[in-house]
Amino acid sequence: MKIQIRYWLFLLTGLLLTGLSLNSCQKYLSLSPNSAFDENYVFGSVSDATKAVLGTYATLAGDRGYGGRLQYYFSNDCDESYCNASNTNIIGGDNGAKALSRYNALATNTELDAEWNIFYAGVDRANHCIKGIPKMDLYTNGSAGEKASLQRLYGEALTLRAQFYFDLIKCWGDVPAPYIPSTDQPDLSLPATNRDSIYDHILNDLATAGSLLPWRGDPGVAADERITKGAAKALRARIALFRGGYSLRAASRKMERSADYKKYYKIALDECSEIMASGKHGLNPSFQSVFKDNFDAHKIDPSGESLFQVGLSGGTGVSDGRIGYIDGTRVNSNGSGSDFALPTYFYKFDSNDLRKDVTIATYAINGSGYYIGYATSFGPFVMAKFRRDWHTNPVNLPTNTSAYAGISWPMIRYSDVLLMFAEADNEINQGPSQAAINAFKSVRLRGFGGDASKMGTIPTDYLGFFTAITNERMFEFGGEGLRKWDLIRWNLINSIFAETRANLAKYRLLQAPYNNCPAKMYFLNNSATGIVYSSSYYQPSVATAPAGYTSVNWAAAFSAAFTTDWAGSFVPNQREILPYGPSTLSSNPNLHQGYGY
Repeated sequence: MKIQIRYWLFLLTGLLLTGLSLNSCQKYLSLSPNSAFDENYVFGSVSDATKAVLGTYATLAGDRGYGGRLQYYFSNDCDESYCNASNTNIIGGDNGAKALSRYNALATNTELDAEWNIFYAGVDRANHCIKGIPKMDLYTNGSAGEKASLQRLYGEALTLRAQFYFDLIKCWGDVPAPYIPSTDQPDLSLPATNRDSIYDHILNDLATAGSLLPWRGDPGVAADERITKGAAKALRARIALFRGGYSLRAASRKMERSADYKKYYKIALDECSEIMASGKHGLNPSFQSVFKDNFDAHKIDPSGESLFQVGLSGGTGVSDGRIGYIDGTRVNSNGSGSDFALPTYFYKFDSNDLRKDVTIATYAINGSGYYIGYATSFGPFVMAKFRRDWHTNPVNLPTNTSAYAGISWPMIRYSDVLLMFAEADNEINQGPSQAAINAFKSVRLRGFGGDASKMGTIPTDYLGFFTAITNERMFEFGGEGLRKWDLIRWNLINSIFAETRANLAKYRLLQAPYNNCPAKMYFLNNSATGIVYSSSYYQPSVATAPAGYTSVNWAAAFSAAFTTDWAGSFVPNQREILPYGPSTLSSNPNLHQGYGY
């Protein structure tokens, strides 16, 4: 039976534990705790220590965590998607949340401060737990069960702190790195720490966490969203690939990687190998089921595909998130479904790849609950792995205006472990081993419903296999907030963006290779059971609508302005990194802006 962690129940516990100020007009850490309970009380029992760690989990949730902004606004635009906002129609030019998607977030953007404060709230809560739990008498002198529970909590806190620092580095590069609670800091105005140092620190933390945490499925380990050994190992593998990948450096203003990068690929390879050998995690046989029957249905995947996910509660917006609203199908033109899939992404999928119609929806639901073709100036395609209409009768959706559906967010899936293994193996050996090919094949084969005759030939040379990996990750993880960061660590973002912009222009004009795509499509009127189009996505439009059908713009939906607006303010060797926010800088005299901002 699934026991879902409802983070909001423990949010007050987390706030009692720390005196962290989230006001961007103050320093990001506050010296004095607001709590009436000191650490001896909070870490006086396994039960209270558990609440403290669950209070740390709380920082992952909510609209500013993995409930919305981080994976949609901070992780767009990319060659998969376009988050609905105009580059020029933003209040103040750069002060809206959606300006982040256009790479138009300048140093005056207060959204940067808000996200920064959330991450450091998580760091500080984790720091309290990392300090307090090992000092508990029960940690060394308790019963076997108490010691095992506290070791797990310590491992969870180390893993959570690693995740928060990882997010900070992805967004800002070099950042302050407090490893002790704010109440113990002699000086809160910390300078930025080199990201490599932070990466190495949290990689070591995750190695420790992996030795403390149980595997999912071990005796007494519930099937819920709490972090287990597989999550810590998979996160360590992911961070190792970023540590060994490219990033924009402040001194050179260039994308660089360290000379010893293969050392970190070896860490990723080893961690993925251990997960694969454990037998504790596997692929769900159905790609659609991963989302429709598990994440979207508020359930834990029984196959163990989800190694790490953020459980989101429903209804308040404080500890929940807008998963299935920002993305997902558009309902009654109410602003939902605003994470648009690029047409070039839609048509990059093989027509036999079943992941396409799970990842991207080509329909909306009108005020009567009928499935319709629907296009805005951003096109007819929306990112839609998280769909409310999979579990709510479409007739009832138009009257349900809530943006909060309680859909959990996937942080790391087992298919990612397989593809990280294959990528690391290929990089280390300068060509894929048979084990790497098999891992890659298992992911791709599922995408084609198990039919190997449809999936094409897997390259066996280094460059061909690397390119296949970059594409496969795009097909497998579309809409999961990974693509932009992958492109950066591969140092491909500039070239892929240039290629995508050129292809968007070709698609709009129906030039090769898009010359057989339709300018319009025709959908069946009053369909209550699903969208029905009169012809294929891969055939030119007919001149007139068949009887009983209505037309919707397809390629004709896109204007020339869209081609320039998508990722419109991206500047290579600058906008791979965000600027520090205005209050972040004004409150810390030891922090200095870089990268030409």
